[in-house]
Amino acid sequence: MTAFIMFDPLYFIILAPAMLLAGWAQMKVKGSFARASQIPASSRLSGAEAAYRILQAHGLQRVGIEPTRGMLGDHYDPQKKVLRLSPNVYSGRSLAAVGVAAHEAGHAIQDASGYAPLKLRNGIVPLASAGGNLSMIIFMIGFLLASTALGQGLLLAGVLLFSLTVLFQLINLPVEFDASRRARRVLVENGVIAAREDVEVGRVLNAAAMTYVAATIGAMLTLVYLLIRSGLLGGRRD
Repeated sequence: MTAFIMFDPLYFIILAPAMLLAGWAQMKVKGSFARASQIPASSRLSGAEAAYRILQAHGLQRVGIEPTRGMLGDHYDPQKKVLRLSPNVYSGRSLAAVGVAAHEAGHAIQDASGYAPLKLRNGIVPLASAGGNLSMIIFMIGFLLASTALGQGLLLAGVLLFSLTVLFQLINLPVEFDASRRARRVLVENGVIAAREDVEVGRVLNAAAMTYVAATIGAMLTLVYLLIRSGLLGGRRD
């Protein structure tokens, strides 16, 4: 993000709702994870063991499970077919650990079943990543040269590139919600948690889902900001 945008009052006015939601979501994630981390899963399985049981039950023996660094850095790598779990999730035997591990296993199940939104998300990741990195630079150059035809073209290019980030976030939402839905179901079906424990796991996964909602709203509002500053929305840049 350029210094211009970071110090532009309009940016903070437009993004304020998303910033507040993101802060609240992070607090909810930390709070719900900390609470559920104190409650052992009735199966006494660790997150890694729970993920292994779920993967085996779905015939995904070739999907690996590896520890990774950092708190809540858990993710599924569809290229290498590996679940990477943070230390507290990999070794933890709490409802929080098995819930997060099952969510990532849910992504592996999506991948194996050819879940269309996941395939679409994975396909757009390189474009969205490149677009997000370049869009602000291109937009800022365009803003400085706005009185020229080149500047107008760069403004439009910056907006279009950032639109890929918004598209990624919109596609990502159903992928994450579906993975959580699958996680809660397979945890009970595979005996990792009892039905009564699903409520606590649901709190953790629902709180995590709100961070994706906040990210999506933030991306959409940032696009609105760029449209206003480019003059494409409202007809003015000042």
